[in-house]
Amino acid sequence: MKLKKRIVLAYSGGLDTSVILKWLQENYKAEVIAYTADIGQKIDRKKIIKNAKKLGVKKIIIKDLKDIFVKDYVFPMIRGHAIYEGVYLLGTSIARPLIAKDQIRIAKKFKAYAVSHGSTGKGNDQVRFELGYHYFGPKIKIIAPWRIWKLKSRTDLINYAKKHGIPIPKDKKGAPPFSVDDNLFHTSTEGKALENPKNSAPEFIFQRTTSPEKAPNKASYVTIGFKNGDPVTINGKKLSPSKLLERLNHLAGQNGIGRVDLVENRFIGIKSRGVYETPGGTLLINAHRAIESVTLDKETMHKKDEIMPKYAELIYNGYWYSKTRFKLQKFVDQKRKKVNGSVKLKLYKGNITTVSRQTKSNAYSMKKVSFEENKTFNKSNVERFINFHKKNLK
Repeated sequence: MKLKKRIVLAYSGGLDTSVILKWLQENYKAEVIAYTADIGQKIDRKKIIKNAKKLGVKKIIIKDLKDIFVKDYVFPMIRGHAIYEGVYLLGTSIARPLIAKDQIRIAKKFKAYAVSHGSTGKGNDQVRFELGYHYFGPKIKIIAPWRIWKLKSRTDLINYAKKHGIPIPKDKKGAPPFSVDDNLFHTSTEGKALENPKNSAPEFIFQRTTSPEKAPNKASYVTIGFKNGDPVTINGKKLSPSKLLERLNHLAGQNGIGRVDLVENRFIGIKSRGVYETPGGTLLINAHRAIESVTLDKETMHKKDEIMPKYAELIYNGYWYSKTRFKLQKFVDQKRKKVNGSVKLKLYKGNITTVSRQTKSNAYSMKKVSFEENKTFNKSNVERFINFHKKNLK
């Protein structure tokens, strides 16, 4: 008996991928393996399994990748201070390479001839997934339904779902939902009223942050400890990467920290408006810059700032596994072993204030900076320094 062909689908359990699951079975006459990467999104395992089985899937794989996601993807990105277009901390962008990598692992394990994803034909995620697929499985076929099927809109999708008895989720107002992506690092919300940039974001779309107006009237404090450039402790307590980020998400979220409303330039050339919540990540990037300020030399810090826009753009565009990103990461991490110590932050109604920085590093000299002590800094050299730079003005 000839074995049925297999396709591994990146399956979230939501409307889009549920429709795709059914559509793949109808159009490719193949066994579909439903693969879900648990990277800290709100996940109902029982519901995912129940829905997939209802749609005829026999093999459902849910893989816990939370610690790998934070340790090997989020933390390196934090070390690079990656921010796209001035505000976006790349929460969706950084998740796709890991999902693509593990999806290809599953495809190879079960000898699947193809992989599939639910990214739309206008979005960035299709690029990020498919560059990852190509890097780890260049011979495996890629099926991108949104680019090839006859369904042209979200309305078509809902009609298809109704026809095939696929559950249609509702938002808090009882209507079909916004387009939402979430993981342990962030939540993004797009579509519907947000598509018109003149509309303000409705408060009910925010999932992990309290509005600054409703945040506590008393400030919260948190101390983040760093070792070799990565956060390892909160208030002196050592936590796993995922638990650490989870804790920071809670602290920052309840204090209204981490909201961004952005009109961004997508890689494929379309402008898009999105609302992002990255509470814990916002604390981490602030704290990391603070600890580097007392542990790294000026040249290294300024060079990191110089390469950051390129580094962030590579991640945004799906080039996490590119030679260029690897090369930039080497520079980012060149002196990470010097980045040790702790940073205390004050959190209050959407704001972050650095309260203190503690380190055993001698990069910051109390003697040199002091207004009371002048023996360690020769002020007579300053005039020569200024005269040298005057020549550069000509």
